[in-house]
Amino acid sequence: MRSDHDSNTPDPEQQPRLVELEPETTAVVRGVVALSEVRTFFDEAFAALGRVLRRQQVPPKSAAFGMYHEGPGEKRDLEVGFVTGREVRAEDGVVTGELPGGRVARVTHHGGFDGLGESWERLGAWIRAQGLRGGQDRWETYVTQPTADTDPRDLRTELNWTIAD
Repeated sequence: MRSDHDSNTPDPEQQPRLVELEPETTAVVRGVVALSEVRTFFDEAFAALGRVLRRQQVPPKSAAFGMYHEGPGEKRDLEVGFVTGREVRAEDGVVTGELPGGRVARVTHHGGFDGLGESWERLGAWIRAQGLRGGQDRWETYVTQPTADTDPRDLRTELNWTIAD
């Protein structure tokens, strides 16, 4: 769904801001993955998550997310999953995890996944301009679930970056 905002009125979601979060229990699949394998990892992880959460009767309480534990490089230390609010039994690579609490810088990226890098850079620059330092954990919450028919301009991805103390 497109925003009804006037094109000259900034969308508040697109403005970086600080939020205070409580930790949240998640069900995730973890891995250290080459950049070229990230998409395959996500696809396989979400398939496993779907099977395990159905078998264990644990409904997701959030949109899907991908959490990155390190900065740019040849490989990504990541986990993908859902907030569940309760622990899962380890099965098929699915384990209990946690989204961190505390101060987090947040912005919503509007558009296709190919523009996420630019939005992460903008959020990092905003954090530094506030005199803060980004922590090691960053995650994307995929507010709009992509489908074959989704116009990439309609995608919304919430970017979250922990703030180091």
